[in-house]
Amino acid sequence: MRSDDFGWGRIARLGLVQAALGAIVVLTTSTLNRVMVVELALPALLPGVLVALHYLVQISRPRMGHGSDVGGRRTPWIVGGMALLAASGVVAALATVWMGTNPVAGTLLAMLGFAGIGLGVSASGTSLLVLLAKRVRPDRRAGAATLVWLMMIVGFAVTAGVAGKLLDPYSPARLLAVCSGVSVLALLLTLAALAGLEGRHAGTAQATDDEAPVAPGEFKAAMQAVWADARARRFAIFVFVSMLAYSAQDLILEPFAGAVMGYTPGQSTSLSGVQHGGVLVGMLMAAAAGRSWRGRRFGTLRGWTVGGCIASALAMAGLVVSGLVGQAFPFKPTVFVLGMANGAFSIAAIGSMMQLATEGTGSREGVRMGLWGAAQAIAFGLGGLIGTGMSDLSRLLFASPGAAYASVFALEGAMFLVAARIAARSAAAGSAATGPARADRPPAATPMESSP
Repeated sequence: MRSDDFGWGRIARLGLVQAALGAIVVLTTSTLNRVMVVELALPALLPGVLVALHYLVQISRPRMGHGSDVGGRRTPWIVGGMALLAASGVVAALATVWMGTNPVAGTLLAMLGFAGIGLGVSASGTSLLVLLAKRVRPDRRAGAATLVWLMMIVGFAVTAGVAGKLLDPYSPARLLAVCSGVSVLALLLTLAALAGLEGRHAGTAQATDDEAPVAPGEFKAAMQAVWADARARRFAIFVFVSMLAYSAQDLILEPFAGAVMGYTPGQSTSLSGVQHGGVLVGMLMAAAAGRSWRGRRFGTLRGWTVGGCIASALAMAGLVVSGLVGQAFPFKPTVFVLGMANGAFSIAAIGSMMQLATEGTGSREGVRMGLWGAAQAIAFGLGGLIGTGMSDLSRLLFASPGAAYASVFALEGAMFLVAARIAARSAAAGSAATGPARADRPPAATPMESSP
């Protein structure tokens, strides 16, 4: 263990930063969404476009990652990104309030705010993951990813609960005050959590023999070098396909529960709790990946990633059957299993992402992490549109709503199988590419498998 490796306390401090990030995002993408549609009676397409915009600008993640590679320090990029995110959250809230009196001007300002939210998430989120990847021991990466993401979920829940109470009774001034307060507190929490965390020596961290220093202005060359790495490129494709399948079902599961399974609005809403309960269980299970107890290993990152994708495909097959059979099928347990499989593969994939970011030639961890983050953002932006669009199209082609939804679930299950195949091939290619071990350091682990 190196002296500068992060222990669980420091990992938890980064989790606080992730929770602060999530607190701002959940208000802007959920609460403001509801206010626009319900209180202001604006078209639902408007917040949909704004959320899509915040994903679209995240194609800047590789450039943000390169910027942190140049200096070597990640803290300034995390803090700067959080400052931009906090300011943009306030702008988005102000724009929503303005829509009540001037919809056109408010919408234009909201576009600026949501674009800033996407840029802030890109800068802070990318550098935070790189910092985790560089300073967490390989056998702790799945556990570290689980802890950080659980803290983000707690941030979602606490912010939504507290802000929800403070917003009643609703008024524009109250909305602006709550969003501004959350943004300021999130930024202060970030500054406190990061104080002294990275260390002053990080910018001149020791480079291995095969790492060339990153020079300013070489982003194009750095991006070309990362894309030329077959493992990095294949992993980016895996992230895109798996996250596309993951997000495509998000907006159609509750409508399916109501239209086909006969759930009331309250029952379909509680279904989200069942799914997220499964996600939590899956994340905790995958957190043990790569660790050993009494001589037994709890699988590898590769195994949990591939297995989680296959299990997700099987759960989607269960949803296909439920669409064809109807209420006689055990629908709620299937949704729990789907959440569990999703949680397992996503945490294992994040652990693999952290591992692979530190491999390869050149100090380009930020560019690699940015590439995969951009792939995920694009997939999430497209996922909701594809899922809802396909369900609408299927209802035109099929007389039965159940058959229509079943066809969409079948397509998503196929995407999970494709993602599993890509992950398995990435691991095999990584094993073949490592070659003979160098005498001065242990052999590199395959990209989808944790080190012992």
